Amino acid sequence: MNPAVFADALLNQIKHTHYGDHPPELYDPIRYIMDLGGKRLRPLMTLLATYLFTDEWQKALKPAVAVEVFHNFTLMHDDIMDQAPLRRGQPTVHEKWNHNIAILSGDVMLVNAYELLLDVETPILKQVLARFNRTAAEVCEGQQLDLNFETRDDVTEAEYIEMIKLKTSVLLGFALELGGLIACAVDSSVAHLREGGINIGIGFQLKDDLLDVYGDPIKFGKQVGGDIIANKKTFMLIEALEKADGPIKTELLGWLNRTEFDKAEKVEAVTRIYDTLGIRQIAETRINQYFACGFANFEQVVAEPARKALLIDFATQLVQRES
Repeated sequence: MNPAVFADALLNQIKHTHYGDHPPELYDPIRYIMDLGGKRLRPLMTLLATYLFTDEWQKALKPAVAVEVFHNFTLMHDDIMDQAPLRRGQPTVHEKWNHNIAILSGDVMLVNAYELLLDVETPILKQVLARFNRTAAEVCEGQQLDLNFETRDDVTEAEYIEMIKLKTSVLLGFALELGGLIACAVDSSVAHLREGGINIGIGFQLKDDLLDVYGDPIKFGKQVGGDIIANKKTFMLIEALEKADGPIKTELLGWLNRTEFDKAEKVEAVTRIYDTLGIRQIAETRINQYFACGFANFEQVVAEPARKALLIDFATQLVQRES
């Protein structure tokens, strides 16, 4: 099976998904954010996971779109909380319309996600909804932890990993789990898909942290060093704060406490501190560990080797990305 078949079917399903019409101020923002694009990796993972066990993978199309709609709902609300002006290079919904419309449109997107999930066959619908509910709550828990970390100076690596697991990784895990459930796979394979998605997802976020410091700005698609400028609690900063001492720690804390500074100078200075402490190597080791765990989970899924190779090849392309 050519992977492009899944992508084309997914894009067609998204194109023909109806969210509502009146009042237009409520529904136009939904169509707007869904048309901004993105990698669509979560719904594609759902389709690939379904295809592992059945030729009837098309029955996962609407549920897969539900995952993408929910993901974009979280982005819409995250943008409000972060006061972000841009999303995928375009004005965010709250900037193009206003905060109240963005909140309401996001709320309707959550309803739309449930409506799309109702396409799941009755015997497994209750289980799917229960797992979706738990995942959705975990995403909110992760977002709250991330907000809490903004005012804390003692965030540990373990706490950070738990936060990114909840905020970003469990939804990737659910996307794969959903495909297994729709295909009526055995419980152990469904569990391996979920855990594999979570591990790959953690690796993705850690790689984002790394690329924000060491990535190619053209490939990365956004400003390199943005996390450093904002004093964002990333894996890189948490590790540096834990390992630095003496003059190095004094310098690092000095940059963190400055309210006025030259952005380029700060990025260069903090990056130099990371280099001195070997933070890049630590991050790369951790990233590879999580990716390796994810692929080990996928290998334990009971499915035809050729179909499993399709999922693993897709995941491999994702982990090798530089953007």
